[in-house]
Order: sequence, then C-alpha cells, then structure tokens
Amino acid sequence: MKVGIGRFLWLAVVVAASPYVLGQTVEARIQAFARQQYPNDAAMQRFVYNKQIAACRYMLQVKDAEVKGIAVREYPADYSMQKFTYDQQAAAKAYMGQVRDPDVKKIAVREYPADYSMQKFSYDQQAAAKAYMGQVQDAEVKRIALREYPADYSMQKFSYDQQAAAKAYMATLPNSAAKRNAVREYPADYTMQKFTHDQAAGGE
Repeated sequence: MKVGIGRFLWLAVVVAASPYVLGQTVEARIQAFARQQYPNDAAMQRFVYNKQIAACRYMLQVKDAEVKGIAVREYPADYSMQKFTYDQQAAAKAYMGQVRDPDVKKIAVREYPADYSMQKFSYDQQAAAKAYMGQVQDAEVKRIALREYPADYSMQKFSYDQQAAAKAYMATLPNSAAKRNAVREYPADYTMQKFTHDQAAGGE
C-alpha cells in the first residue's frame, strides 16, 4: 500500500511539473545553440545553456499567447531573446491599453499593428509632437505642415520646423531676382523657396 501511495505521489508531481519539463529534443537544440555561440569556450557554452534553459522554462509558462507569438516569431531559436522580447512587448501592450489619446493611439496602431513595443514608441513620439504642434506660434507655417501631413503629428512637427527655419532664412535675403523667382514658383512652401533660391544663387 505504501508503494502504491509513493508511486501516486510521484506521478502527481510529474504531471504538475510537466509544463516546465523540457524534452530531449529541446535540450539538444539548446546545447547546439550554445556550441554555435561559443564553439571553443566550454564555460561560456554552459553559461549560455543555463540561461537558455531558464528562459525556455519561462516561455513555457507565460500567459499571453499573442505576445508570445510575437516573441517566438522574432527569435525562433533564441529563448533568452524570446524572454526579453516577451517582457518588453507585454509591458508595451499594458501601456497601450491605458493611453488616453485615442487619436494618437490610432496612428500608432496603424503604423505597427503587430508590434506593441513599436506602438508605444510611436505613441510617445506622436503625443509629444501633437503637444508641440498645439503651442507653435506661426499659424501660416502650421497650416503648411497640417496640409502636408494631416494624419501624422511627428511629420507635422518635422515639417513645421523645416518650414519655419526656411521662412526665417528667406526673410533675411535681399530682394534679388533669385528670391523673387523662388517665391513666385513656391508661394506656399518656404522649404522649396529656400532650395530654389540657393540653387539659382549658386549658379549666378
């Protein structure tokens, strides 16, 4: 009877631990990976092996299948990088779930529909650019930027800065034929005015 109970308990432990038990094929693959990384360094092979084994066990118990799919797709043969990517993506997914600007979020999701880390990066950039565009002073230059990039705050900021600098540059120039021609060709684009003027002036 005691033997039967002992065997039952052993089986219960094995079943409970089964999600964390690595098959021989996986271990062999990790050993090969470690040898490939450090073919002439047994100590580093052991280090990589242990790190990969731990990461593999971690990846076996993660909860978010969608995020896990991103990590495995990016690093199919590297469990350490899978773990790193999973943690980054999972944190970014949680971040994107609580952002407050739906307009900016829509831009980020449209740009990176399958990458939460890049969504977070894009969201932060776009949100900062939107705030910047909300406080710029030159309404004329702002209209140019909005016309060029109506659905991208980062590009609006980039365009605004370029156009504002070109407008200031054009204001310092004497009333030459090159300047008049540039303004006539591009009356609503200071960047192109500057480019056209400089080309013509360089050829004079």
